[in-house]
Amino acid sequence: MHIKRKGLFFLSLIVVLFLIPSTISADEVELTGDNINIRSGPGTDYNVIGSGNTGDTFELLEEQGEWVKIAIQEEEGWVTSSFTEIIEDEAVQANWTSGDRITVPLENTHLRSSASTEGEIIGFADKGDTFDVLSEQGDWLEVSNEALTGFVSKRIVNMEPTSSSSIFKDKTIVIDAGHGGRDVGAIGATDVLEKDVAFLTAQELANELTMLGAEVLQTRPQDEYISLGSRVTFANTMDTDAFISIHYNSIPEHPDVTGIGTYYYKGQNEVLASYIQNGIVKETETTDRGITHGNFLVLRQSLQPSALLELGFLSNPEKESLLGTVAYQKQLVTGIVNGLGKYFANQ
Repeated sequence: MHIKRKGLFFLSLIVVLFLIPSTISADEVELTGDNINIRSGPGTDYNVIGSGNTGDTFELLEEQGEWVKIAIQEEEGWVTSSFTEIIEDEAVQANWTSGDRITVPLENTHLRSSASTEGEIIGFADKGDTFDVLSEQGDWLEVSNEALTGFVSKRIVNMEPTSSSSIFKDKTIVIDAGHGGRDVGAIGATDVLEKDVAFLTAQELANELTMLGAEVLQTRPQDEYISLGSRVTFANTMDTDAFISIHYNSIPEHPDVTGIGTYYYKGQNEVLASYIQNGIVKETETTDRGITHGNFLVLRQSLQPSALLELGFLSNPEKESLLGTVAYQKQLVTGIVNGLGKYFANQ
């Protein structure tokens, strides 16, 4: 384990029993991203006291909203839960039996085909959905209702709903659905229009970010033509924390081409592009076309952190069909949100 130290900090240990949150000290926290900031308190306003990388593990001390407290040698720190995985001690896990009933506490909860994070995502459950427990397999529950049957992590089932201290709170994000109106953009293998798929993704992304506490603004809230200059001017006049332009590709003469790529213009936006690209690729497991410097007007004239996403090839018949499904759109949006979350957590 490699931990970069940025300074020492000391916390007074005042034990007031009725204020101590419920914890399971035998559990561990494993980081699922690189250069994750470790802070002195549960929020981005607290000082960065160190950092960790994928695979680093720490003792779990406490959970508070979107943050978890960890033990660092003889000290304590906080990391955002967006880039952690809780490894529960088997001795303290609850026993579930067939016939038990669970209620999902979070929106867009993944249901997988097997009892592992390697299992294919076969559906999404919304906050408040209820399921019957069919079986217990390690850290996973096999669950079913009238709409879905699959595996969900026990960790998620026991999680508290998203706190108002979400990392997206007070963030202003401008979403730019590419093309629109008379500008149809790329045309797919079965004449699907880029403007329509981009709008679908933008709406789903806007809904997700709003639910997480962000203020979301859209350059094109409906199917209409908006000039590129007007889009970037709109974003520049707002107190924007991130500008995200949504697009899709098409190369009709090469229908087998596939993959997702992210573009940036200014060097300081390369980190934003990288986080989003990695988040999408991890969630969708699609071909990674990487991040690239792009001389696009909406990026070139942007005064705010910005990235342009090319989320797939409409000219690929298989991918075009997939892009129209709710499940895949949710995967794309989850990847974008995870990338944005990591970016904001490390600012």
